[in-house]
Amino acid sequence: MKKMLKYISLGIGALAFTAITVITALGYNMYRSALDDKPLANAVEEIRAKGSFTEINELPQTYLNAILAVEDHRFYDHPGVDPIATARAAWNDLISLSLAEGGSTITQQLAKNMYFTQEKSFIRKVAELFMAFEIERNYEKDEILELYVNGIYFGSGYYSVREACEGYFETQPKDMTDYQCIMLAGIPNAPSVYSLDVNPELAQQRMAQVIKQMIKCGYIDENKESERALSA
Repeated sequence: MKKMLKYISLGIGALAFTAITVITALGYNMYRSALDDKPLANAVEEIRAKGSFTEINELPQTYLNAILAVEDHRFYDHPGVDPIATARAAWNDLISLSLAEGGSTITQQLAKNMYFTQEKSFIRKVAELFMAFEIERNYEKDEILELYVNGIYFGSGYYSVREACEGYFETQPKDMTDYQCIMLAGIPNAPSVYSLDVNPELAQQRMAQVIKQMIKCGYIDENKESERALSA
């Protein structure tokens, strides 16, 4: 019996290794094919050429802090992929036998938005990882964050931070209040759900989650600033 269990374990291990090798190879091929079809510099220029493009120095620090806190609080410390978040997500996905939890960094999300579909598959996820490393090799962190906020979807047809500011608040990014900054930072997590035009109550609940994460990351003071941020 022990011998049989040993052979079964070896067989499962071999199958797992083969599957990982195949998925990695297919993901790498998808990444290379995407770059061949559209060089990275071209994909970046497409975002920068948008009429709504906003430079990072035009964005309030509160907005940038909120984005980092809720999306990728180790952004400035990792090389494009966060090993801690990836390991946690992989474990949870393995338990649920799905890709329910992504663990994606801001760089990975940028890679997906520039090159890949929203389809959840292991192959696409691997391609996204390779593309994230490619982006980090060629661009500075501030540039990546700048590209990210100019290319994410905010619901209601708004595909950049400026479009969302003008559409939801009738203001420019540099003039956002703390309330508006934090509200806007929470929407891209599920734009169709948290759109202010569709579900303002849910957007408010999401905002409270963003504030909680900002407190945890040390961006705002729990006693002095959270109440002020929640008031419009």
